[in-house]
Amino acid sequence: MSADTPPDPYANPVAFGQRMQILRERRGMSRTVLGGLLGRSTDWVKQVENGRMRPPGLDAVLRIAQALRVRDLADLTGHPGMRVDLFIGPGHPRLAAVRAAVDALPVRDPQAAPPPPSHLAARLARAWAARHSAPDHRERIGALLPDLIHDAQLAVQHAERPTEWRAAQAALSEVYSLSQFFLAYQPDPSLLWRVAERAMVAAQQAADPHAVGVAAWLLAQAHRDAGPDHYDAADAVTRQAIDHLTPSLPDAGDDLLAITGALTFEAGYTAARRGETATAWRHWDAAQVMATRLPESYFHRVTSFSQAIMGPHAVTVAVELHAGPESVRQAARADAGTIPSRPRRARHRIEQARGYQLDGQPEAALATLSQAYEAAPETIRYNGYARSIILEETESKVTARRRRAAELAVKVGVLAA
Repeated sequence: MSADTPPDPYANPVAFGQRMQILRERRGMSRTVLGGLLGRSTDWVKQVENGRMRPPGLDAVLRIAQALRVRDLADLTGHPGMRVDLFIGPGHPRLAAVRAAVDALPVRDPQAAPPPPSHLAARLARAWAARHSAPDHRERIGALLPDLIHDAQLAVQHAERPTEWRAAQAALSEVYSLSQFFLAYQPDPSLLWRVAERAMVAAQQAADPHAVGVAAWLLAQAHRDAGPDHYDAADAVTRQAIDHLTPSLPDAGDDLLAITGALTFEAGYTAARRGETATAWRHWDAAQVMATRLPESYFHRVTSFSQAIMGPHAVTVAVELHAGPESVRQAARADAGTIPSRPRRARHRIEQARGYQLDGQPEAALATLSQAYEAAPETIRYNGYARSIILEETESKVTARRRRAAELAVKVGVLAA
């Protein structure tokens, strides 16, 4: 082994600080950058690495693992079997209140008056509008969710007729679906799973095909984002949901057609994650056919499925297949300006940036991420792919690019100002 080669942290038992230094150097990251990511000084990093300071607590270890882009905590701790998701972002200030609302025991209070169904529906509509139009969409829906969760549960408890009860369950399922957009990339995966499962249970109780489709779409995403071990589960959920909805398609309205199209694309998304090129594009083609049956101005408020979204979906397929030139070609064809949702537009910019990075165009990647930030700061702030690209470029040997990446890193919050 060359003297310049960083040692293997498993070759001999080493202390936490030594592991931290080895992994930092493998990333080509300076102590200054790591300290900035952790909100600590360069001297603090040095003291931990040199063993002059006791190993930090679990919360700090998790932050270090995220900053160093470590998936297995054993790389830091030496204790096997501890995993950390690289793409979990920092906790949102509203997370604790949302968690409390989800965890609260929904005991029936006979004195509490449930909101009228029309009032609950109007509040949901406003919440979805905020989700799509506000740059700080997480803040906006995070502020609305605790009361929405409580009141939707209340509506279910006080429903007197079967039709009212099923309608209330459909509304509750939609509230939980909205919650999943807030909880995505938050440091509480168990909470996301509870909400995803409750959305499906409420949708099934409602016997509402559209609600079942939406809940399945989000549940499939939760499985896929949990990693390769869950891809089969994601496929199973998607396939079963499409089979459930298919008999209704000949007379389907726009919403039911859209959720079926969204599920069809999700099957392609998972195939792309597996590296199955032909299957991924076949599902994209099938979803495109469904999109063309929708009015040009239609936009599904949960999934964003529409004619306008199929171009960005093509970028996602190419990126997930790690096809740099193809992703750039698809990005050139997709018109982000036709996407009415700010966070979805920002996510498309992030996918474009991934494509540019794959194609060896880091300057274009950074410029596109800046566009994502302008569209919806809270989307890029909690997106692991965006954070990863920015971090890589803060270590660029090109001075102008390194400076630009550092400025964006400070805006996004991955480096301290």
